Amino acid sequence: MSASARIGVTGLAVMGRNLARNFARSGFTVALHNRTEARTRELVEEFGDEGDFVPTSSPEEFVAALERPRCLVAMVKAGGPTDAVLDRFAGLLEPGDVLVDGGNAHFEDTRRREAALRERGVHFVGTGISGGEEGALLGPSIMPGGSAESYRALGPMLEKIAARAPDGTPCTAHMGPDGAGHFVKMVHNGIEYADMQLIAEAYDLLRKAAGLAPAEIAEVFRGWNRGRLDSYLIEITAEVLTHTDADTGLPFVDVVADRAEQKGTGRWTVQTALDLGVPVPGIAQAVFARSQSGHTRLRTAAAALPGPEAAPSGAARGRMTDGEAARFAEQVEQSLYASKVISYAQGWDMVRAGSEEYGWGIDLASVAAVWRAGCIIRAAFLDRIRAAFTERPGLPTLLADPAFARELGEAQDDWRRTVAAATRHGVPVPGMSGALAYYDGLRAARLPAALTQAQRDYFGAHTYRRTDREGTFHTRWGGDRAEVRTD
Repeated sequence: MSASARIGVTGLAVMGRNLARNFARSGFTVALHNRTEARTRELVEEFGDEGDFVPTSSPEEFVAALERPRCLVAMVKAGGPTDAVLDRFAGLLEPGDVLVDGGNAHFEDTRRREAALRERGVHFVGTGISGGEEGALLGPSIMPGGSAESYRALGPMLEKIAARAPDGTPCTAHMGPDGAGHFVKMVHNGIEYADMQLIAEAYDLLRKAAGLAPAEIAEVFRGWNRGRLDSYLIEITAEVLTHTDADTGLPFVDVVADRAEQKGTGRWTVQTALDLGVPVPGIAQAVFARSQSGHTRLRTAAAALPGPEAAPSGAARGRMTDGEAARFAEQVEQSLYASKVISYAQGWDMVRAGSEEYGWGIDLASVAAVWRAGCIIRAAFLDRIRAAFTERPGLPTLLADPAFARELGEAQDDWRRTVAAATRHGVPVPGMSGALAYYDGLRAARLPAALTQAQRDYFGAHTYRRTDREGTFHTRWGGDRAEVRTD
């Protein structure tokens, strides 16, 4: 077989198939391979008129169909299947070739694989791809890692198939060496967890505290989507809330089991944040909320626990008046927006920490730029985040940006009222309340960690530092309580 394909895709499930179609629609000849050949045939039969495809039936034939330097994209499940692809193709590749892993791999696995293939002169590019099956076809947000040399070969093709931001810029950029791309995608998914949890809490408050029906809440969300909360997740939430179940005639949201599942990337984010020592409570609360929703045995056992004795007057009637509901919705919007900013700020803090820990040199403004379109957390205010880190690359946190800080200050009174209302009604809002606690923790002149440190010294002689002089100290708590310097 002659080498005629500019790019190849192996793994033709929904994401791989749509990505291959995207490449073909963008003018590239695409070599196709799948472990089961039937999927390859089905793709060509159904979508062969969309562009130039080269179907192959074996790894050897697939690699032979690619022009040099060969660029092939593996779209398989993370873990063992990815290692199997490496075992299958690595021996067929030559120095200078590029092997892209477009799955949701853990960034540490990507670092290991990249190092192994680098010794053979092959570029391994762990690449985060966000946007789901529709994004893969119409334009995803793409976050490649790997070597700068690999991006010179791969980048022009990724820029051609990526989503376009409102200013026309392709939503892809080189994130940094080895596992940087998959790390950034992991954090993206963590922010996604937090964003979805906050939206769910806003819905729950409007439903249980204000007494609004799902269709009415959808209209509230549509209004929000015309303002600063303009985002893909707010948009689809309104669509979900207007949908009626065909079998029962009930709101669709009322027939869906209230047990949220997860595939692991949110959990990876929290685990990695703990390793890096970066506080990401917004993401952690979202992961734990999903976990709690799935513990049906615990929830059933605790269902009889007492709640608030009396609801506020509006809710006691089962529903707030229109004026009360409108004002409450404004408070919830402030709380949702402020909590969302906090969660995104935590995500950027984590990207910075990972970049520093692994020496990746990730451009924080570039991360915001590639998330402006195509991905699940795409939102209008991402362009403001991009601008903030462009103007001040050394910005210690997004919350130090004057515009965002001002908005948080303006939102805080309604934010506190919303959390208080949730408490009065017994509506759990771990995301919003946790975000507010994080905000108050950052702005506090002094935290009770001083007491924690004193306790640690008392029971474990872990020492402490003082505010009035340098050094490390220990108090002999079990003896004369004299203080001794230990450094």
